[in-house]
Amino acid sequence: MGEVKRVGAAKIPPRRFWWRRGLGGGGENHEIAKEEPIVDLISLTYTIILLPLLGAVIAGIFGKVLGRKATHRTVIVFIAAAFALSCNLLYQMVYLNHPTITTVAYTWAHAGSIQLDVSFLIDKLSAVMVFIVTFISFMVYVYTIGYMADDPGYQRFFSYISLFTFAMLVLVLANNFLLLYFGWEGVGLVSYLLIGFWFKRDTATFGSLKAFLVNRVGDLGFLLGIALVLTDFGSLQYQAVFTEAPKLLNSLWVFPGGFTMTTVTLTCLLLFIGAMGKSAQVPLHVWLPESMEGPTPISALIHAATMVTAGIYMVTRMSPLFEYAPAALSVILVLGATTCFFMGLLAIVQYDIKRVIAYSTLSQLGYMAVALGVSAYDAAIFHLVTHAFFKALLFLAAGSVIIALHHEQDMRKMGGLARYLPVTYATFLIGSLALSALPPFAGFYSKDIIIEATRLSTLPGASYAYFCVQAGAFCTALYTFRAVFLTFHSNERFTPELQGKIHESPAVILLPLIALAIPSVIAGALLIGPMIFATPRLLGDSVFILPQHEVLKPLAAEYQGWLPMAMHAVHGPTFWLVLAGILVAWLFNDGFPQWATALKQRFSWLYAVLLHKYGFDAFNQAVFVKGTRETGEVLYTVSDLKVIDGVFVNGSGEAVRWFARFARRMQTGYLYHYTLVMILGLMGFLVWYVR
Repeated sequence: MGEVKRVGAAKIPPRRFWWRRGLGGGGENHEIAKEEPIVDLISLTYTIILLPLLGAVIAGIFGKVLGRKATHRTVIVFIAAAFALSCNLLYQMVYLNHPTITTVAYTWAHAGSIQLDVSFLIDKLSAVMVFIVTFISFMVYVYTIGYMADDPGYQRFFSYISLFTFAMLVLVLANNFLLLYFGWEGVGLVSYLLIGFWFKRDTATFGSLKAFLVNRVGDLGFLLGIALVLTDFGSLQYQAVFTEAPKLLNSLWVFPGGFTMTTVTLTCLLLFIGAMGKSAQVPLHVWLPESMEGPTPISALIHAATMVTAGIYMVTRMSPLFEYAPAALSVILVLGATTCFFMGLLAIVQYDIKRVIAYSTLSQLGYMAVALGVSAYDAAIFHLVTHAFFKALLFLAAGSVIIALHHEQDMRKMGGLARYLPVTYATFLIGSLALSALPPFAGFYSKDIIIEATRLSTLPGASYAYFCVQAGAFCTALYTFRAVFLTFHSNERFTPELQGKIHESPAVILLPLIALAIPSVIAGALLIGPMIFATPRLLGDSVFILPQHEVLKPLAAEYQGWLPMAMHAVHGPTFWLVLAGILVAWLFNDGFPQWATALKQRFSWLYAVLLHKYGFDAFNQAVFVKGTRETGEVLYTVSDLKVIDGVFVNGSGEAVRWFARFARRMQTGYLYHYTLVMILGLMGFLVWYVR
């Protein structure tokens, strides 16, 4: 192995990039624009962050004393307050166009010229993310009252989800890589606790451990990327790193064999490995379906607005780095496209209603990654926002079905539920239409923009990505409406005992569904103009795009409004692919189900490939799980038992025993024996001395 070295890297002196001035006690430093509004926004931001943490502490420590009602009321009041404050933050940052604010809450440590701060960045991107996180969390918390009503771990669950929200808020508001990593690991740790919440189930324990270990693989790359940032950029502050990125374009890493890579490209690839873990991109996607072993509320929270969107947010935040690494963008583009299409295919053969939605999350995350790869960061966040609404809606509606059927999740044991659960059916249908991207539902606008941006991209891999996102549109409609027809239409397949017991869910479950259904219909139409076609765009300076990578600007000339865009959809292939997917879903699952059976038999090999998830799980079990176990057994047998115990521990004892037996034979007690030994020793010494 050759040595990896850097050439052309310049020493970067430490700098201060924002003019800061103290605003009172506590050692807080802030960027100054107008004094009073900034003080208000900073206090407001701190309050948003701390409210979920306070709720987690109260529910976790005092939950048993307070009881169920007092616990959930306390936590929900805190998250409702955080959501209200986030609305104020969004209004001031986006509508009033307030300048970006940075604030240092606490200086953790000094390491030479490097200062490690607990500092926060308040801009348009973080304001949008805080709004989405708190809104979805608020809906999930209210829903949890009904879904977890009979669970013995009621207070513990509220403590976990509140802590989960706190970690995500820290992640999206962080102003440096240190605090970003804290939030990053925080959501990973709490997701382990939540996925394995029902720890007495072997599947839940397995799922939580799988999620934890797979994310550790991604987080190792992420940690190495942060270490490289500190080494080459000399700072962990975002703005310092972003400012220096163009200056390091000639800084190269030379690998064995003469292969070279720029420092910025290597940094971006390592950071994206972390995003692959959190946002479940191939091949680090295998943990996400297993997260379905947790309660449905946490499935909605993880998949809609928190953990899985962390990677998408991180790459968007790091756009001033990724824009100078086109090779990294191509990698993101190809992996995102692969995830989008091939994970969508897997959803077609699933029968667990939650797993169908889980694989749809994988596919939609692929769309977001494709948008990142073609430098359409605004489109990626736009789809993140709309996806949060309709994906949370689908999960919570699926949970309503599961409750009605006494925790049955197999769609083969459902059917005909539309007349029993009319509100659940209506909201699930709205979520399905939004996910399938039919106009004028929210998903249409965000997904269509990503597809068009991919078509216009000239990066290597764009043609492959365009095929995948178009084919993914067909797959999305197919697996989504397959779930609709199997669950709510076709023949009733549940047991006769359940027929008289099935009824609509209580209001505490239905109200969040209705609240999420509204933005699932209108959010796309409301946001398409401000987020994509306005000048400047809604996210403003939070996103950086080089002119040669700008793929959204050419689309602005054709945009005439949300309604003409919806009406023009019939002229494009995506609309007809979606309709074809819905038609095929009806034919094979409601109209002529025998066709599906015949198709399975005809293409049994393909069905087996999909059923075994392309062999990813089998490979991981055989190579990593079994391989690690067998390697451990070999090391235990050879290294531990034979070398350490046999040679060093037992061997040293045997050596001392052997030497003692030999030395004991020399102690005869006869004087002439000792005299002979002395004479022989003296003669030997004289011979050595004479020579």
